[in-house]
Amino acid sequence: MIDRRRFVGATLGLLLWPLVRPPRSRAAELDAAHVRALESSPLVYVSPLRSDGSESRCHGEVWYAWIDDCVVVNTASDRWKARSVRRGLDRARIWVGDFGRAKGLLGANEEFRQGPVFDAHAEFVDDDSTLDRLLEQYESKYPAEIAKWRGPMRTGVADGSRVLIRYRPL
Repeated sequence: MIDRRRFVGATLGLLLWPLVRPPRSRAAELDAAHVRALESSPLVYVSPLRSDGSESRCHGEVWYAWIDDCVVVNTASDRWKARSVRRGLDRARIWVGDFGRAKGLLGANEEFRQGPVFDAHAEFVDDDSTLDRLLEQYESKYPAEIAKWRGPMRTGVADGSRVLIRYRPL
């Protein structure tokens, strides 16, 4: 004999599961090669996307941390990455890998376009724990340079001259 309470509970559970299930990890949408690259690469290349979806002319290589399935960067608040988010351009294209400087004395270096690429939603992050986690990753990823940048990055976020931007894969 079927227990009605169990049957009704199980049926309701199945019907409501799409509404209450835990959110899927955004990184699950990236293939394994993208995630491996993000976990090991020293650089990403970022280009804000215009409202029509085309790439901005501004793009460049940046230090980053892979935190909670998102790329997080620390940048000066007056740089193009921050200005674009402030103007409402909240989408970006991100390439992963180290292909040298994107802009050089003899013109642009477009080699970064060979790396794994994905589009992302960009937003400012105002969270001390995210800054702590970013700097912790920077300690291991950039050991030769972080001593020079740790203090200015921390004080810059505190005084508003620097910002954290999170790029969440779309």
